[in-house]
Amino acid sequence: MSNTEQRARIILNEADINRALTRIAHEILEANKGSEDIILMGILRKGYPLAQRLAEKIAQADSSFSASQCLGQLDITMYRDDLLKIPGRSPEPTQLPAVGIDGKKIVLVDDVLYSGRTIRAALDALKDYGRPDIVRLAVLVDRGHRELPIRADFVGKNLPTSSDEKVKVYLGDTPNVEDRVEIMHAEKAGE
Repeated sequence: MSNTEQRARIILNEADINRALTRIAHEILEANKGSEDIILMGILRKGYPLAQRLAEKIAQADSSFSASQCLGQLDITMYRDDLLKIPGRSPEPTQLPAVGIDGKKIVLVDDVLYSGRTIRAALDALKDYGRPDIVRLAVLVDRGHRELPIRADFVGKNLPTSSDEKVKVYLGDTPNVEDRVEIMHAEKAGE
């Protein structure tokens, strides 16, 4: 038996996530001065479902935006610098929109921004598929602790954390579990 227990606290519930994504969608449109040439690339695993939701919200706000034609998924498995630490993770296919990414305004989408290493891997992967005009970053949660000079352009929630805490995002990927973001605190037994 372990001397530590995990205690979770909900930071964002389903309604909070929905509001944050609506705000991010509007911020993306404002920063781009419309939806022309925007491509959302969701980083697998959790970034892709968020990118899907953002695409739907952008399409609701701007009827000229096609959620299905401006959405892709980016697998960064082979670009990670910690492959030896996460054995058994199988690559999934990267799927680009039919229009490609050359000369487009790419918004990388991920669930949690922490060290910046996932985003560095995503940037490395992206360059193998084309040359975008600009690349921006949208994240649901920015928890700090950057190890690389990377920042998000669009953030749902800034969440200062300690390095021993974990942030867990649930997005309908677990049966009978509502969408939410939790922060896990490790406690020593007897505290």
